[in-house]
Amino acid sequence: MTEIKKSFIHKFLSMRMNSGNEGKLTKNSYDPTEVEVSSGIRVLDSMAINHDVQSLRVFTATWNVGGKSPSSDLNLDNFLQVHCQSDIYILGFQEIVPLNAGNVLAVEDNGSAAKWLSLISQSLNKSTNIDYCPLKRTNTNSYTFERMCSGSSSMFLQRTSLKAASRAFRSESRRRFKGCNCTVMESERKSYGRDSCFTCQKSKSNGFDGGSSSDEDDSVNNSVVGADVSTATPPGKNQHLRYSLIKSKQMVGIFVTIWVKKELIPYIGHLRTSCISRGILGYLGNKGCISVSMTFKQTSLCFVSSHLASGEKEGDELRRNSDVIEILKSTQFPKICKMPNSKVPDRILDHDRVIWLGDLNYRIALSYHETKKLLEQNSWDALLSKDQLKMEREAGRVFARWKEGKIYFPPTYKYSYNSDLYAGDTITSKSKRRTPAWCDRILWYGEGIHQKSYTRWESRFSDHRPVCATFLVFLQNLRD
Repeated sequence: MTEIKKSFIHKFLSMRMNSGNEGKLTKNSYDPTEVEVSSGIRVLDSMAINHDVQSLRVFTATWNVGGKSPSSDLNLDNFLQVHCQSDIYILGFQEIVPLNAGNVLAVEDNGSAAKWLSLISQSLNKSTNIDYCPLKRTNTNSYTFERMCSGSSSMFLQRTSLKAASRAFRSESRRRFKGCNCTVMESERKSYGRDSCFTCQKSKSNGFDGGSSSDEDDSVNNSVVGADVSTATPPGKNQHLRYSLIKSKQMVGIFVTIWVKKELIPYIGHLRTSCISRGILGYLGNKGCISVSMTFKQTSLCFVSSHLASGEKEGDELRRNSDVIEILKSTQFPKICKMPNSKVPDRILDHDRVIWLGDLNYRIALSYHETKKLLEQNSWDALLSKDQLKMEREAGRVFARWKEGKIYFPPTYKYSYNSDLYAGDTITSKSKRRTPAWCDRILWYGEGIHQKSYTRWESRFSDHRPVCATFLVFLQNLRD
């Protein structure tokens, strides 16, 4: 009977779903390993969450929003693909504020980040927190209506701090995630007769604190450049949310936010962040990355959201390579497990599964006119053969042993604002013209990650088109 079940599961996970046009996603999207997923196999529905969870559906997206603050009527449903729900959402934004001297050198502006959180929650928690109610009577004897979302509508009507915004969308205290979650795994440990998840010391504070301070994820070198926007939430608050915010962090224009299905939160622990600045003078935070480390049961996960060096002059790609190398070298997560034999990683590449997303800024090594000609012919292969990131990876100079899905969508940069035309079509000045390029990318590292889709979303909001990827992330088995 066991062999029949294994055969069925193997056959089931080998199936492919028919891929089509997902809302406003580009039609030429890549679905390399689109597999059918059933809650009967993964046991991820709210009625049956237990140690049989074998994989997670993870949605990732990167979007350079060009320093624009969103309006309350920006609908993110298609962007977040809410019709096909994921278990975890990792969203990385660049330039959520204009990269001027005031924002780079002065106090960080969190207003836009709070608005993005509101819009994200509106889409992810749509069926649980949206209510349409009459706001006021108009001169035409009709009513105007305003979308009223729990904890979010005021963020567009008045200035809201990011701490307050984070609290509104979190169903658990931030201390809930930042320590060792070994005691959560205690029942599984007893079932299999094994040590707890990462052989860490059992927590003395409900199993979640792990001896770490409430601000430990903002160590000295990180607190200067990145403001932790997580705040404590009283137990039991916001339990109506389907998706809970577990981490939001901003460093100047770089902003990363992570949302998880509420029923999966008990399996998350060791949540830590690290910021690396690679901007002006190699120190300021207008360029660089925010990395987030966490564990889900026995599996360590790392998500890197970055904005690398800009420029399309010959040799600028080497500056981007240096950014990647320095990020991998310098990123170190705080140690929160006290046991000497702890297996919780503190370096990016030591994690079991790693996903890197962002405006990587790699360009196409062709002239504007050569690029434009190939674009008009839809000659993706010819263009991709001159893609700097592809060339640098193949030469072994950056992202060695990392993977990226096949690109079947047009270059994502640079568009004229509120237009489907590349900026070069409307700008006559050669110095201001930019050659179209695939600046916005998502890569992954490690075994047990299967990309299901790699697409871009057709939004005219900024001069970049956002890029999205969904993954099936398999978990370490307690029996291994």
